[in-house]
Amino acid sequence: MLIRDVRPWGGERSDVVLSGDRIAAIRPHDPAAQPSGGVVEGRGRLLLPSFSDVHVHLDSTRIGLPFRPHTGGPGVWTMTMNDRENWRSAEVPLVERVAGTLERMITRGTTRVRSYAQVDVDCKLEKFEAVVAAKEKFAGQAEVQIMTFPQAGILREKGTAEYLEASLMAGADVMGGIDPCTLDRDPKGHLDVVFGLAEKYQVEVDIHLHEPGELGVFSTDLILERTRALGMQGKVTMSHAYELGSVSESVSRRIIDEFAELDIAMATVAPSARGQLSLVDLTEAGVRVGLGEDGQRDYWSPYGNCDMLDRTWQLAFTNNFRRDELIEMSLAVATMGGASIMSHDVARLAGVGDRPGLAVGDRADLLLVDGETPSSAVMDRGTDRTVLHDGVVVADQLALVRG
Repeated sequence: MLIRDVRPWGGERSDVVLSGDRIAAIRPHDPAAQPSGGVVEGRGRLLLPSFSDVHVHLDSTRIGLPFRPHTGGPGVWTMTMNDRENWRSAEVPLVERVAGTLERMITRGTTRVRSYAQVDVDCKLEKFEAVVAAKEKFAGQAEVQIMTFPQAGILREKGTAEYLEASLMAGADVMGGIDPCTLDRDPKGHLDVVFGLAEKYQVEVDIHLHEPGELGVFSTDLILERTRALGMQGKVTMSHAYELGSVSESVSRRIIDEFAELDIAMATVAPSARGQLSLVDLTEAGVRVGLGEDGQRDYWSPYGNCDMLDRTWQLAFTNNFRRDELIEMSLAVATMGGASIMSHDVARLAGVGDRPGLAVGDRADLLLVDGETPSSAVMDRGTDRTVLHDGVVVADQLALVRG
């Protein structure tokens, strides 16, 4: 397979040779070259690694359904109850909604996905099974990890832990946790279940943390202690963690250094929130940082459109990035940063200037997109996109438009 006339990370026009699911060679573009195999026409477009969405709730999506007014109230529990009141009555069955959303994400350039799947006494394994069905349907077009997620807490409702364990027995890839202090109000009990099940089934942990200021730091310190004591370095992700940078500069520095030491990853959804840990400092310290779209037009929020290029713009905007170097870093976080969370075969970003994913030997999960430079692609969010997964074209936006 030859990808002809592309600009890797905005560099010189090149021809990229693929062998199976890997990049085999990168050569200066030769207009006269006559390849013997298949050809993907780059037409001078940018070549980037494909996107990695490492924080998305496929199980709650309303993508493709009629727009509805937002009815959720403040707080995690209130929003959870709002979802419970509505998710079964959507206009399209859940399995179709989840599959349709994943298909749109692939079409727009995302080939690596870590999706939450809510498990509780209300939905039991129904949402989990819908995400499993979508994963299986698009197995040749995207890599999907499924996190079993106690959205309503673990200890508030009897039987939740048993359903979580059933999902792990059924193949969930990651064990989720959420707000150990403010939701379950028993951080030790909550984390006993999260880390106990993760250790029993040898899966990673991903903690949803919305807790404010010093309380969020307290929960984080408990997670750091568990990670160190159980030898789970490289197997824990902190999601959201909006206010870990709000207490003091010294506390922020300590947390970043401990994340780097224990190889604890961070997943952000690019919120407009003050008090976050510095994305630049995290990246420079070698912390794995990835990006996600969170819920998409669901009963929690009207935002989200399956387009990680849009969310990359949001990441740059909410961080007030203006320099090309930092906007391109946002792209690196949204692509290979997330990939490094899903697989430790992928190296952490080596600082702000690292532009990985397009070297000989790298996996051929790729995105061709129109744009003068990587920064302009983030600003303009063009639609002329071709998507490859494991060296195979899985979506071509221009072909869809022409069709």
